[in-house]
Amino acid sequence: MDEVAAAIADPVRRDILVMLRERSLPAGEIADRFAISRPAVSRHLRVLRESGLVRDTLVGRRRLYELDPSRLAGLIEWLDQFTAAAGWERRFDALETEVYRTRRERRRGGPTDQRQENTA
Repeated sequence: MDEVAAAIADPVRRDILVMLRERSLPAGEIADRFAISRPAVSRHLRVLRESGLVRDTLVGRRRLYELDPSRLAGLIEWLDQFTAAAGWERRFDALETEVYRTRRERRRGGPTDQRQENTA
């Protein structure tokens, strides 16, 4: 996870990942999209490759890069604990469970209906 986090810490590498989200691209085309030198882009691609975020394939004389999002799973899971949605999801799951339990008891004539009968 640390290697992945370090790899995505650089904005150029994040931009490369976004480019590769839709399709594989040759190294030259990736480099053409940046105002930095080709060797600098090559170094960024190497960091992404070594972290496992991208794979490269040699096709003739061209090297194609493609995203491997599976390496992001551990980081996403770790970051998820800091999102407010994670807490709400647990609360909604608990609410859903309670709603289903209450409906089931009412169909069976369980404790919920018996309480209403005792108060009447």
